[in-house]
Amino acid sequence: MVNGPAVRVTRRGGTRVSLALDRRGAGVPTVQLHGLTSSRRRDVALGMDFTAGIDGLDVIRYDAAGHGRSDGPADPEAYTWPRLAEDLWAVLDVTVPDEPVHGVGQSMGTATLITAACAHPERFASLTLVIPPTAWSLRAEQREEYLRSADIVDKYGRDTFAEGTRDEPLPPAVDPARPFTYPDVTEELLPAVFRGAAMTDLPPAETVAEIGRRGGPDGTGVPVQILAWVGDPSHPVEVARMLHGAVGGSTLSVAETPDEAARWPDMIRAWILGRD
Repeated sequence: MVNGPAVRVTRRGGTRVSLALDRRGAGVPTVQLHGLTSSRRRDVALGMDFTAGIDGLDVIRYDAAGHGRSDGPADPEAYTWPRLAEDLWAVLDVTVPDEPVHGVGQSMGTATLITAACAHPERFASLTLVIPPTAWSLRAEQREEYLRSADIVDKYGRDTFAEGTRDEPLPPAVDPARPFTYPDVTEELLPAVFRGAAMTDLPPAETVAEIGRRGGPDGTGVPVQILAWVGDPSHPVEVARMLHGAVGGSTLSVAETPDEAARWPDMIRAWILGRD
């Protein structure tokens, strides 16, 4: 694995962010994105580094703005999915400027990929969307939860907020031995990150449907694989089913046990390498 130089992004309005990234392996260009309050490092700890150990992939991973080792402003709008999609395009312009990439994302990373692919489907050879977050008609309740979380961090601090989540039940497909981890976002930025999440949503379903009609290897649509699990209000299987219904030709697999979720890396390997 090679830790590359940070990608410096100038966003609309002149705001600049510096995104820490690494690159590992050789082969098919693939970009992997983490979830809200996570990072490359936290994904490894949580067993969610889904492309780890897959030979034949050139994997680009980076910490989203305000997460991990990447910086970011204390402005909630900076953490909305359209802004994160702009960052993704900037990373791809630097790392893989001349060919489509396979995208693998989970939660916020899934939302970033969808938002980016709606605008530029030609940039993607395929998408793997893992545990899609709340969206559309199911977003309102989660929005309120993010605002409450931001207020708690403002009032009591990041560590107190995190400890308050320690005993929350895990989805049944999560390994019960998974370690508890704190958000990989600084206390100063975490409220803005939560408030940005509360401000954002996926593009309309009819726009998302265009991913299955444009772009991809032959210009007739981006192949989309959706991997979901049950029993997680922040990542409801209902949204995964809505996405599956919207994107023609997509596939959907729903895990109910840790053993089923443990098959996801093999499914991702077959999905990507079976196309190249």
